[in-house]
Amino acid sequence: MRGLQDESIDLILTDPPYESLEKHRAIGTTTRLKHSKGSSNDWFKIFPNRRFLELFSEAYRILKKDTHFYIMCDAETMFLLKPLGEAAGFRFWKPLVWDKLSIGMGYHYRARYELVLFFEKGKRGLTDRSVPDVLQVPRVRNGYPAEKPVKLVETLIQQSSAPNEVVLDPFMGSGSTGVAAVALSRHFYGNDLCSEAVAATRARLTEAGAVERDSVRRDTRRAD
Repeated sequence: MRGLQDESIDLILTDPPYESLEKHRAIGTTTRLKHSKGSSNDWFKIFPNRRFLELFSEAYRILKKDTHFYIMCDAETMFLLKPLGEAAGFRFWKPLVWDKLSIGMGYHYRARYELVLFFEKGKRGLTDRSVPDVLQVPRVRNGYPAEKPVKLVETLIQQSSAPNEVVLDPFMGSGSTGVAAVALSRHFYGNDLCSEAVAATRARLTEAGAVERDSVRRDTRRAD
């Protein structure tokens, strides 16, 4: 993100591997996110809570005026992110609820939903004001760890961007945001530290008909 120019992005939509995932792993849930009984895993490194203000500040810098920023998280992390986003300059509108329509793993009450925090820089209207704040989309089964359904991401992209605008996902995982962006005729910038994620995204975007452009930085990919 530091390599991107000021006010060069039209929409950011991302799902960082937040710290509370470690707690879920410690009590035996989200087992597909690990390959051992320890907290470390082969898929991705945890993004520490102490760096979220830095993330929000960079997001605010590179987003154009009158744009939106969506960040996915659990209920615990939401209380951390809201004030940090506001401190960086964003207006916080509300948490959207992604209803996965079926329960997953859990310790007390089993998890059925995830949150999508909705932030705004400046003022931008939504494309369709009839869309509810509970988005009912089935979870991805047997996919990449923490993979998000393309249909869910498409809704957010349609609501907060226009064709030919630039969508960024700095924690792109297996590339669901990129697949949705390309399907909706947006340009996509994506980044991930995990080589498996980059390979998975490249394969999915190629299959979707995207053309990979020269990277903005060594570890950032663009697809049209």
